[in-house]
Amino acid sequence: MTIALNDKMPSGQLQELKDGEMINHATDELFANKKVVLFAVPGAFTPTCSAAHLPGYVVNADEFKAKGVDLIACVSVNDTFVMNAWGAAQNAEHIAMLADGDGSYTKALGLEMETGAFGGLRSQRYAMVIENGTVTLLHVEKPKEFEVSKAEAVLAAL
Repeated sequence: MTIALNDKMPSGQLQELKDGEMINHATDELFANKKVVLFAVPGAFTPTCSAAHLPGYVVNADEFKAKGVDLIACVSVNDTFVMNAWGAAQNAEHIAMLADGDGSYTKALGLEMETGAFGGLRSQRYAMVIENGTVTLLHVEKPKEFEVSKAEAVLAAL
């Protein structure tokens, strides 16, 4: 079943490499008592993700903060080291670069897709706003599109 508006976020684990330290985030804690913008990409270092999706959030980080967002997070079915390197390459120091290495959290959200030889299990492209653990905005892209999950679309909806 796919996550929907007004649903509580499922419990799970996401990883982040920060200052050389591996951090395991319990999502219940990560999303509690704050306003979070979470966006997902099919893969780090992929064309649309690197040219437009992540950069839009990097450039607009201050605008999200001005609208009361406590945390901006990018998640992908990649390992922590890849997410960390991609964040560094994109100057994403104000974005939490979260790894869902085995895709279990993406599956819990019901937002996985099978890409075959491209990379197997990946995440659909989406963006959501989570307030105190509850989904208050959900924009899932249609296959091969990039419109509703871009930073500018989420900012306009806040």
